[in-house]
Amino acid sequence: MARRTTAKRKEGQALVKTLMRRYGRTYAEQAGVRLKGNTPTPLFELLNLSLLLSARIAADNAVEAARALVKANLTTPSKMAAATWQQRVDVITSHGYKRYDESTSRMLGDTANRLLDAYGGDLRRLRDAAGHDVKHEHRLLQQLNGIGNVGADIFLREVQAVWPEVYPYADQKVLNAAGRLGLPRHAERLASLVPKPKFPRLCAALVRASLQRDYDPLKAAARG
Repeated sequence: MARRTTAKRKEGQALVKTLMRRYGRTYAEQAGVRLKGNTPTPLFELLNLSLLLSARIAADNAVEAARALVKANLTTPSKMAAATWQQRVDVITSHGYKRYDESTSRMLGDTANRLLDAYGGDLRRLRDAAGHDVKHEHRLLQQLNGIGNVGADIFLREVQAVWPEVYPYADQKVLNAAGRLGLPRHAERLASLVPKPKFPRLCAALVRASLQRDYDPLKAAARG
């Protein structure tokens, strides 16, 4: 029994190493959002990225649209709210985000306005209003127009890098992918497989593997 447990643990470790080597980059890192500290601008950039990723569109297109918003200097709620609907459409469609461009442009503006009205444009105030409680943060995020359940999940699994109370956060998409690979379907157990700072990357890696349906090839590569 002990040998079987040890073998299973080694197999899991090899799989995680392969997974991280192939896909171990957060969406924030890919989009150039620098979550180095708990400051308003990168948090707002992450919120926009989460909104864009939550639509039924290719993740890479959503990431490029988020990059375009930063390049256009729409990096604060005030700037986003001040931009016209057409200006926002032009920015996101220039980078391939075309399927939901009109509704997404409206939601970006509505979300910025709601954030300004409710929290003075600062997501740290939303966090404080939630009492640093993850479930409450999830609920309050969904009160921002354009952020639904999926968007809130994306935001929290990435922001856990700078909001300690969120760790370990793994939404159902992450846990389902973990299960398909034979990894733990429980956030705490899954988090134990990597150092704390790397857990957001593991979560993103599992989402990326899921999108690519890269289960069997990953297992084969991990077995060597």
